[in-house]
Amino acid sequence: MNIFLLYLLLLKATLTSFSGLASLPVVRHDFVERYRVLTDRQLTTAVAAGRLGPGPMGLYVVSVGYFVAGVPGACAGWLAMITPAFLVIPMLRFIGKRAEHRRAKSVTRAVLVAGGGLLLSASVPLAQDAIHGPLSIGIVALSFALIAFTRVDTFWVMLGAAIIGLLAFQF
Repeated sequence: MNIFLLYLLLLKATLTSFSGLASLPVVRHDFVERYRVLTDRQLTTAVAAGRLGPGPMGLYVVSVGYFVAGVPGACAGWLAMITPAFLVIPMLRFIGKRAEHRRAKSVTRAVLVAGGGLLLSASVPLAQDAIHGPLSIGIVALSFALIAFTRVDTFWVMLGAAIIGLLAFQF
């Protein structure tokens, strides 16, 4: 895949979601379904690698770029990840006093709900690829309970799940 096209596709994902995992549906659609340069397993690995490392939640786009085009792809992913940050200041200036307007709040709520639905739609195929057998179902259930009902950081949940998986693999 052309590096410039890779950058534009990742930029589209980060611009329409303002980073984080909300860009996952767009990334999955473009790279797994449309261009078929990634598999669901590679995308899951990219998300895990991006989440385990320090830094922003949207760091996984660098791993996506790496999986698609090596080191130049990782650089394109990094540029796509940081570009929206340069656009925030002019956007905040434009929004300014309009942020408290009733319509602006309604738009914000609608975008949040739509983003949640898109994230769920992209997460289901990734989960189907990753969940096999009772151990992984148990890890998913325990992880969900810890994240939903406690204040345990997701890093510790992921680290614990990885350790359980490694120990289960050893025995």
